[in-house]
Amino acid sequence: MGSAFKRFCTQLCCCCCCADDDDDQKQPLVTPDPLDYFTREVQKRRDEETNLWSEPGDPSHTERDDDRTLYGLLQARNMTRVGSTGYRRLSVDIEAMRDTRREVRDKWRTILENLGFMAEADSLLTVSAGASHDRMHDASAARALLHTLHTETSIFNGNEPPPERYLFILDRLLYLDIAEDFLAKAKRFYPPRDGSEDEEETPGLAINLPLLLARVQAMNGRGAEDEDESDERDDEN
Repeated sequence: MGSAFKRFCTQLCCCCCCADDDDDQKQPLVTPDPLDYFTREVQKRRDEETNLWSEPGDPSHTERDDDRTLYGLLQARNMTRVGSTGYRRLSVDIEAMRDTRREVRDKWRTILENLGFMAEADSLLTVSAGASHDRMHDASAARALLHTLHTETSIFNGNEPPPERYLFILDRLLYLDIAEDFLAKAKRFYPPRDGSEDEEETPGLAINLPLLLARVQAMNGRGAEDEDESDERDDEN
């Protein structure tokens, strides 16, 4: 009946019915939302900021030991069965590293808010992967300030070189002419610790980093079957 009706339309209706019918069949059931692209881009940037990569210009996230470790943990978790013991263990390690980085970020936010930048603190502290040294206003002055903050305050955790991302933030503060005020507040709020305090109070990143590196390497060296067998043994125990 359907084919006969189409032939009838072809002969008597100048193919309009058939053409309209074919066009209707080609129409997508769900119209594309132009906001989907922007939503995905926003989520991508949020995910990137959640990881708080130390080197914004390093798309591989493997230049620094802590970046390489966090990236390796995230990749290992992506290849691990959700809900398994290994997955939960990796999630704990990932959140521990993120918490350490958030702690440093919170110190910067505290100083900025104390300087009166309550509404602007988050935007001043946001650094995307597209940050470039070529766009900086005074890279040398920003680097000198970063070195001073690292050596004369405890705003950073551990003795490792400070994350490069804060170089871009200091450049913004220099442009706003508040960098010296920020440094004075940092020295007041977070004075340097002596050696004994460093050993007792330094968070787990410096202590656990070699362990996490070894764990990532071990996970990369064994297959999914070994991981599943390990999970089964852990669940039994």
